[in-house]
Amino acid sequence: MRHILLTVWVSLAASLPLLSEPKAVPRLQALPLPHDQISIERDGLELTRIHFARDQRRPFIYPINGPSDRSLTRMGHPRDPESHSHHNSVWFSHQFIGDVNFWEDRGGKIEHLRVLRIEDGDELAYVESENAWLDPQGRPVLHDKRRVGVKALGNREWMLLLDLQLEARTSDVVLGPTAFGILGVRMAKTIGVTDGGGTIRNSEGGVDEAGCFRKPARWIDYSGPITQNTSEGIAIFDHPDNPHHPIPFHCRNDGWMGASTTLPGALTIKKGEPLRLRYALYVHTGQTAPDIIDKQWKVYSATPWMDFPAKK
Repeated sequence: MRHILLTVWVSLAASLPLLSEPKAVPRLQALPLPHDQISIERDGLELTRIHFARDQRRPFIYPINGPSDRSLTRMGHPRDPESHSHHNSVWFSHQFIGDVNFWEDRGGKIEHLRVLRIEDGDELAYVESENAWLDPQGRPVLHDKRRVGVKALGNREWMLLLDLQLEARTSDVVLGPTAFGILGVRMAKTIGVTDGGGTIRNSEGGVDEAGCFRKPARWIDYSGPITQNTSEGIAIFDHPDNPHHPIPFHCRNDGWMGASTTLPGALTIKKGEPLRLRYALYVHTGQTAPDIIDKQWKVYSATPWMDFPAKK
């Protein structure tokens, strides 16, 4: 009887499909969520979240969680929330595109069109999307493709990679000269120089608003207290392939910094010839030494451009 049962068991086992080895779970995952959001997590803990609902004035990225798991950015100015309602943590926009103002919460609107691609990985995860820049009458002035990526670093640090491709599809488009555009970052209140005793530094040795305001630099860093016993910060990197590099950075002691890409002069986007722009945010612990920030900038500046997928 035992012999018969063993024979039957062996026959059944032979007929069952072989189970494949489970695939490794990527450390970095971009997870779509309700209400038009995508969270990017490392080992199950959120690092950042992309918000792209169509009822917003523009897509934005919030939070930017540092090594302490606290957001190093905020929504809105801490003392002037009404007139600075456009300060949405981390965002792309521009004050003057033709006669349309896309910077403040009036005039133009940047509307999300579709998600192009979502990728996970151990060292890199990213989301690609397409957006339309609409005038007050809802007519497209400009289109963009953007890639928001997270690169894992050691010591719980990480880098937010921001690749932007601006496309003029009907006629040439001019990005007018301004300090407001094309990338903005509103820091947490406690990191601001005025409210929290933080510090602004740039690659040229400037310190705080007096030494960094609209000064050309490879990078600018804003660091300060995020808990009672911890300081952390964010450095904006300007890629050397960007026009006007090294660009001026607009910054204020009240907790704001931005990449002023066209302050040195207007940029024309010709029909059929996209303008590529690349920036990164280095999210770090402590008041990181300038030579360490510069080392991270050099590594970032050597990374090749990755093309967006062709439109189907």
